[in-house]
Amino acid sequence: QVQLVESGGGLVQAGGSLRLSCAASGSIFSINAMGWYRQAPGKQRELVATITSGRSTNYADSVKGRFTISRDNAKNTVYLQMNSLKPEDTAVYYCNAAGVQTPKSIAAMSNGMDYWGKGTLVTVSS
Repeated sequence: QVQLVESGGGLVQAGGSLRLSCAASGSIFSINAMGWYRQAPGKQRELVATITSGRSTNYADSVKGRFTISRDNAKNTVYLQMNSLKPEDTAVYYCNAAGVQTPKSIAAMSNGMDYWGKGTLVTVSS
């Protein structure tokens, strides 16, 4: 069973910084892409940033230049460094691991499965 556990959320003033971490555990052979999504109250979940195993990155326009995603493939961990935070960044941030290969998925010759963390709350006060 694969689990994703996020950490690093909290309350910060506008202009401040936070660093989120997400560690994937279980019988994992590889993870294709990892990423962060967020959901603000009353809004749909949206992409924040993703990073592939080859470290190609993709960012939402709203966070470009302020957020940086990185990953440690050996530790199956992804990070999100968030700088110059704004009140509109307030949301629950969810970690995603896509194309996770486990012994089961390899035996089934599939492309792997996607998993989500439970989320961590980031609150930015004005």
